[in-house]
Amino acid sequence: MHDDDALTEALGDSQRLGMLGDLPIADVVRHARQFVSAIRTLEIDAPRVADIGSGGGVPGLVVAHDLPHARVTLIDRRAKRTDHLGRLAGRLGLSGRVEIICADLRRAPTRLLGAFDVVTARGFGPPEITVSLGSVLVRSGGWLLISEPPSGDRWQPGWLAEHGLERRSAPAQPIVVMQRV
Repeated sequence: MHDDDALTEALGDSQRLGMLGDLPIADVVRHARQFVSAIRTLEIDAPRVADIGSGGGVPGLVVAHDLPHARVTLIDRRAKRTDHLGRLAGRLGLSGRVEIICADLRRAPTRLLGAFDVVTARGFGPPEITVSLGSVLVRSGGWLLISEPPSGDRWQPGWLAEHGLERRSAPAQPIVVMQRV
């Protein structure tokens, strides 16, 4: 089976289990690859990436699949989802560089704090919560990449600054890029 076929099939399993929305998997992968493109522009040789609220594996599994030099940590608070993610990572041959963690980020394990070059989030929660919980995982100078809904910009410079973040992407981009300063 071709690599992309295996990825599509794996994410299809997540969708059948109710862990992804109803969009066609090709569209889900296309959107997740916008995270991959954003990470590539950061020019980090071997990025440590955390995907928060990984759910059915998007964008985390796509990032791990497309960036073989990245080490990816998939974090979700639901054991059913992290168990499923572990099976998918194994099936896709990603187990050696993908770590799965079942944790509620409101009580993030200390070893995760400031441990990542990049943190990704797609559909994690309200902007303030996503920024608050995601920003503590990013190292100084690292990046927080968050999916922007079609409805438009929702990022307030004041509360980004409260979390030590500066927006680096232009408004109306599908992925909002913020840097921890």
